[in-house]
Amino acid sequence: MNLLASPAQLRASFLRWALFMVPLILLIGFAAGQLGGPDTPWFAGLEKPAIYPPPVVFGIVWSILFVMIGLALALVASAWGAQGRGIALGVFAVHFIVTQGWSMVFFGLQDMTTALMVLGFGVVSLIVALALIFRVRRTAGLLLLPYLAWLCFASVLNYQFIAENPDGGVNSGNGAATEVRL
Repeated sequence: MNLLASPAQLRASFLRWALFMVPLILLIGFAAGQLGGPDTPWFAGLEKPAIYPPPVVFGIVWSILFVMIGLALALVASAWGAQGRGIALGVFAVHFIVTQGWSMVFFGLQDMTTALMVLGFGVVSLIVALALIFRVRRTAGLLLLPYLAWLCFASVLNYQFIAENPDGGVNSGNGAATEVRL
């Protein structure tokens, strides 16, 4: 038998990658959330779609998803020598960084249409990344399926916000938009 690494070495490699990837993904997600959040007069004045869950759900779901994403990436990263490993990680990294910009676009810039485009990119690029990741580690791809489902839900929710607030929320009369004349 010709093994490159023992099962114990493979587990140790996965553990090291997991101890790096899970906190990294949580940190990126937390930092992205600091670029814009729902605690603004603009967001408070928006009509909320019927499918809008209680706000506490978002923190719980994202925390679980970020841990699952970190574990999935650790599985791929620890697959030394696997064909397509590098490209799978690279495509996912681009996907993740761009998609994490959604909070800044939606809440910070208050641009729901561009935010929907960010999510559209996120769904499409995640499907591409999943195809690559499944070739490296099937389990990693399966761990990312709930994330894909959540991005699809977020896209529908974002679209519903646009439908409920066709003026972008600027005419909601809540004082969120201020006009200055000189």
